[in-house]
Amino acid sequence: MINSIIGIVGFFVIFLASVTQGLAGFGFALVSASIMIIFLPPKVVVPIILIQGTLINLIILIKAKKWVDLKRIWPLILAGIVGVPFGTFFLIVLKDSTSKMFIGSVIILFSVAFLMGFKKKIKNEKLAFVPVGFISGLLSGSTTMGGPPVILFFANQDVEKQVFRANLVAYFMSLSLIAFPSYFLSGLITMEVIEYTILFLPAMILGAIIGIKLVHKIEEKLFRKIALIIVIIAGVLSVVSGLGIL
Repeated sequence: MINSIIGIVGFFVIFLASVTQGLAGFGFALVSASIMIIFLPPKVVVPIILIQGTLINLIILIKAKKWVDLKRIWPLILAGIVGVPFGTFFLIVLKDSTSKMFIGSVIILFSVAFLMGFKKKIKNEKLAFVPVGFISGLLSGSTTMGGPPVILFFANQDVEKQVFRANLVAYFMSLSLIAFPSYFLSGLITMEVIEYTILFLPAMILGAIIGIKLVHKIEEKLFRKIALIIVIIAGVLSVVSGLGIL
């Protein structure tokens, strides 16, 4: 049974997250998970975001496919694929309160790093892709937030904007294709998940379209800062909720 208040809140959260993803090429899971896990268990939220995130990435990828460089990112994709099943295992075995605190902590850590402009040039890119991809896959399987390690790495390497965005979305799509079987076999795709996913679908589509259209109209650096401040606050709320204070 869908809770009407959660349905309304979730609708607007998914819309905001979709606009962020459409505009910046990342941020869907950060924005949506950080707020929604306050109202729903992580075992419900994470599969919803997996499905919604895959759909929105497909929309973006159709527009940005010409900038995808598979020859460059294949080690990243393979390492990420290896990490996903381990992350799914953690999602199943961890208590909801522990998951909330973990997810919130991950959000805060990486969001603050983004805001501070963390950067460290790495020369051997292909070798570095292995740990970055594995950690990202681990986070993707357990929280659907596998983006931060890869985003930081691409930023460190000064990847051109369009290539950055396209490769990131292609990477997310690859992990999603691996995560779906793991989630189905683990019983995480429930009727509740499907009902909420369908309910939020219009918000996701509308938000994605608006975000994509705004790419060339809004200063991306300013928007990213605003979005990151929002998710840092949401991350703190997530941790507080996990501690049982909310």
